[in-house]
Amino acid sequence: MATKEKLDLEAQVPLRSGQSSPSPGGPAVATEYQVSGWTKIYYLAIYFMCNISLTIYNKLILGKFAYPWTLTALHAGSASIGCYVLLMRGHFSLTKLTFQQNTVLVFFSILFTVNIATSNVSLAMVSIPFHQIMRSTCPAFAVLIYRFRYKRVYHTDTYLSLIPVVLGVGLTTYGDYYFTTAGFILTLLGVILAVIKTVATNRIMTGALALSPLETLLRMSPLAFAQAAICAVLSGEVADFRAHNPDGPSRMMVFALLGNGLLAFFLNVSSFSTNKVAGALTMTVCGNIKQCLTVLLGIVLFGVKVGFLNGLGMVIAMAGAAWYSAVELRTKRASSGPK
Repeated sequence: MATKEKLDLEAQVPLRSGQSSPSPGGPAVATEYQVSGWTKIYYLAIYFMCNISLTIYNKLILGKFAYPWTLTALHAGSASIGCYVLLMRGHFSLTKLTFQQNTVLVFFSILFTVNIATSNVSLAMVSIPFHQIMRSTCPAFAVLIYRFRYKRVYHTDTYLSLIPVVLGVGLTTYGDYYFTTAGFILTLLGVILAVIKTVATNRIMTGALALSPLETLLRMSPLAFAQAAICAVLSGEVADFRAHNPDGPSRMMVFALLGNGLLAFFLNVSSFSTNKVAGALTMTVCGNIKQCLTVLLGIVLFGVKVGFLNGLGMVIAMAGAAWYSAVELRTKRASSGPK
């Protein structure tokens, strides 16, 4: 058991010591443990900065833009254009893929769209606090997926450190819990799909395909854009937008949407890049910390009032994140040592 914990299994075809080609079944150092701690901190800092910037921008500039599918299409379209520009400027090149590999990417884009659809539908059947507390369980589902699908074993301290991360966010978002049976099922399904999407993203970049973050984003974004645009039309968003804006969007709205798309592009690039170097489990932990930071920003910038339990939850979640980070750093040092 100690050997399993020290080596830690990566969710990809591993290499045994002294081998130059993959060999199924052998232990290997996880990809995220081959990256320096400072590199991880750099990527995570950029990721949080982009996340917070988009949150503040949407609150202050974009306001209540009640067209989620249209906004998703805008984000995917912005990612497509941005990545294509970088491709033309030689920042990355395209890998020649087989029909089967392209099919995998198509299903990945469908997973992305279905995940958003499930979340949008479930939000109408449950209260926001209930939706948030369900989303806080993402790290637990990530562990389960890696454990049962990829046979990956984490250190005991890693499992323990996730407890305050999940419970802390639960307290932070504590409020009026309301849900229907269908809402509960859809919210739970949305959580599972979100985690599968995060793990699948990591697998595409670290597994057999080994695509770069920019190439992954370029190949997925046009498909996601087409699917989101179709959903925007079928859901009535486009017709409703035209009804409320018969003369078309104002110049202010156009610039606001362009700014949103640009920030979303930076966030997507940062998210995919951070997923590759930090790992899918760390991304789910970051998602929990983002919920706490969003509440904290609401308190500091917008005067949002929270109760004692909410504040205590933020402290517990942040302490859990610090514990998780310390465990990850210790695991990396152990992985870098002599085998």
